[in-house]
Amino acid sequence: MSIQFEQTLITSIPRPEYPRPDWQRADWLNLNGAWSFQFDPTNQGKEQVWFTKDAAEFSSIINVPFSWTNPLSGIASSDKGVGWYNRAVKWQPALAGERIFLRFGAVDYISEVWVNGTFVGSHQGGYGTFEFDVTAHWLLDSNNSIVVRAEDYDHSYQTRGKQGYGEIRGIWQTVWLEARSQNYVLDAKFTTHLDGRVEVVSNVIAGQASKAAISFSFADKAVDHTIELDLVEGSNEVRTSFVVANPQLWSPESPFLYEGEILLNSNEQVDSISTYFGIREISTTLFEDRSYRWITLNNKPIYLNGTLDQSFHPEGYFTYPTDQDMHDEIFQMKRLGLNFVRIHIKPEEPRKLYWADKLGLLVMEDMPCFWGNPDEQARTAYENEARELIERDFNHPSIFSWIIFNETWGLKTDSQAANLASDGVKTNDYLPETQEWVRRMYHWVKQVDPTRLVEDNSPCNYDHVETDINTWHFYINGYEEVRTHVTKVVDETFVGSTFNYIGGNVQTDAPLMNSECGNVWGMEFGTGDSDLAWHYRYMMNEFRRHDKMCGFVFTEFRDVLNEFNGYHRIDGSDKQFGYEWFVPDMQIADLHTPDFIVIDAPPCQTVEAGAEISVPLLRSSYSDLYHGQALSLNWELWYDNLGIRTVADAGIQQLAWDGYGVAPLEALSISMPNQAAVAILAIHLTTLEGTSVTRNFITFDVRDEQASNHPGSISVAVTSYVESQWEHSWHAIQEHKVSGGPIGHFAYEIQLPDQEEQAVIYEVELAFEAGAKYLMGQNKTGAIKLASDISFMHGANADPEYNKNSYLMTDAVKQRSNLKVWVDDELVETILLPDDPADSRGVLSWHYQPVNNQLNEAGSYGYLCKIALPSKLAAKLNQKRSFKLVLEAEDGGLALYGRNAGRYPIDLLVKFQ
Repeated sequence: MSIQFEQTLITSIPRPEYPRPDWQRADWLNLNGAWSFQFDPTNQGKEQVWFTKDAAEFSSIINVPFSWTNPLSGIASSDKGVGWYNRAVKWQPALAGERIFLRFGAVDYISEVWVNGTFVGSHQGGYGTFEFDVTAHWLLDSNNSIVVRAEDYDHSYQTRGKQGYGEIRGIWQTVWLEARSQNYVLDAKFTTHLDGRVEVVSNVIAGQASKAAISFSFADKAVDHTIELDLVEGSNEVRTSFVVANPQLWSPESPFLYEGEILLNSNEQVDSISTYFGIREISTTLFEDRSYRWITLNNKPIYLNGTLDQSFHPEGYFTYPTDQDMHDEIFQMKRLGLNFVRIHIKPEEPRKLYWADKLGLLVMEDMPCFWGNPDEQARTAYENEARELIERDFNHPSIFSWIIFNETWGLKTDSQAANLASDGVKTNDYLPETQEWVRRMYHWVKQVDPTRLVEDNSPCNYDHVETDINTWHFYINGYEEVRTHVTKVVDETFVGSTFNYIGGNVQTDAPLMNSECGNVWGMEFGTGDSDLAWHYRYMMNEFRRHDKMCGFVFTEFRDVLNEFNGYHRIDGSDKQFGYEWFVPDMQIADLHTPDFIVIDAPPCQTVEAGAEISVPLLRSSYSDLYHGQALSLNWELWYDNLGIRTVADAGIQQLAWDGYGVAPLEALSISMPNQAAVAILAIHLTTLEGTSVTRNFITFDVRDEQASNHPGSISVAVTSYVESQWEHSWHAIQEHKVSGGPIGHFAYEIQLPDQEEQAVIYEVELAFEAGAKYLMGQNKTGAIKLASDISFMHGANADPEYNKNSYLMTDAVKQRSNLKVWVDDELVETILLPDDPADSRGVLSWHYQPVNNQLNEAGSYGYLCKIALPSKLAAKLNQKRSFKLVLEAEDGGLALYGRNAGRYPIDLLVKFQ
């Protein structure tokens, strides 16, 4: 590693901000940047006293705080084991006589630290923060040597979570030095109440017995509270309380923080900490005559629209490249209309929790799991780390729930060889004694933090023991399947039910919510990159049908290495859901509004032209913003009549909007168009003044069985070509779509009516739906099936190019194609096909999927192509009455959509007059 690179790292410190804005001191030094580094593959470093080496004797340079596994570290090695860090530092506190602490955000997994060759301490655990008082070993006027030995062997008892996406090894959060007075405040926990009462438990460390005063000053002296102390040497617990007048409550809509400082005055020294708290209460409550509870925030029901956040980045893995990245992720979640996030199988970096506090996003925080048996070593390690994490994050108002375990990972014990499964694989069991340990952990967390909801195990195996939230996971594709499953779960949720519980335990009145859902794992080949917009919308509808449901967690916020079902791609870029095509200005956020209109019907129905249809509606309200008011329900039934937006029916009705929960509304009676169409029932709920509340839609495939007899047009099936020349070509969507690529053509013989049927043909127009055709790996060499097992949770590769369920959602790959249209060897038009899209606009490609969990180019669609043939050519066809139509792609391929595919209910349509 060159000296030039080292200087660049030193002068451009990564992650330069203070890592704990919830507990910040002013006098500190960020130690991120270039450290000398060396692997110790034979684990001889301690024996060879590497902690006495100069930094120049180490073989490499690493960019702290990035794990040695990821690209931003400058090392990017997959090696497990031992790594040594070395850094020379010259620094002294601004005030004489202060203590010096060396602090680590997180190091995975075992850390040992030396300062100037003297051992100062060790730490075990990959996620918790820790520190060492190095005052006695620090040289104020010269360089100091800091040496860190980090050991990570992936032991089965380690809390690792889902590090298979990108391993965390060694230092992976900020390292810094910090000055404190001889007597200092170690921590303070704020417990808030809606009446403004704030209870504080502080821990003051005193170097010697003394008189002192501790002050709490927040919100420009709106809080100004001081108490006198008689400190004893060592640790002093300080309990106090104060009342905030006219308290401003924290919520996602109004994330007010009481920002200020804690001051400890003693022995003519002042310890000052910048911190904050938010006044809010999380609980569960019975409303009216219901027998089940709802989750409440500040004594009001809240419907939790959430997403699963793996917090993985391809450059820094689980370390965010910048603070702005953390801010932007919270902002993006808010932009989606979400009000909470589940941080998955790991605690989040404190700065991201700060942005959740600041911007207003509730957080459900997981404990990281271990992957071995729940033996004594694993339990002890886990309990120690859980204690650290809850202590660290206690004051974040955004955190409303702790999840202790996930999907029984780390809770199953390997059975004996005699109990092998029939395939010879060793089985494992969630043993009764482990269930009791989980129960003890639940009660322990409740004791440590009574201010939040606690979940014992976020289950995919229906195996709760005791919990504040009755959640479950499901990954199912298909409207009927999702509807049936969610209804079954709701029906089997009641006090005393054994459903979703294990070991003879039964349900209480705990609130019901989903804590993982999506369509990625509901597919035969596991993951894949396909349209999720269609599935997502009807799943939101099904959740909001049920008064018992308190919310959901959608998997997931961003794609990761082998799961391609995020709102955003792995690089954070947007995915196009296409909802705005159905309802003007509709966004994903319209499906997340607290006040919502449920269209209690399938996402698409097949109906006859001119039919009268009744559409059931429900109101779902989890906000009192509009209670007692009248709202306006505006609806229209429209269709795209080959490029002309046509309204078939419309109406407005006023709704009395009052009360929490789900209740029926008067059904809509609508009249279908008198022709074949993909019709859209678009609804828009507004205030009487026109302010938007929510939008929603469903679709109809309107069939006109007499259409073939209509004069003036003929329809040619896209599969009826007489000639095809491509390197790769195939049929899809039950023979209603043909594709070829990358260069080639489809040719059709078109027979026009004879003179007896149509005396004169003056004009001929062609209309068809076509798109470019991106050739995936599966189109060239076939699909590759990967086992959908636990390896996916550990980062197993799942290339969507070879997954038979994949059809890359709009804009995953942007490929254009130039389409040439030939009639009897005469070029009549060249059309630019801008893309090979797939999203919710591919209504027919979704509606006619034969098997829900084996997608066949689902959601794919094209662009409407309309071509009026030149008059000279029309004159020739008036005599000839037939022609050869050739559709040729010069490059970029071609997909042609027939009657039951895409978004227009047409085959190749030839219109004449």
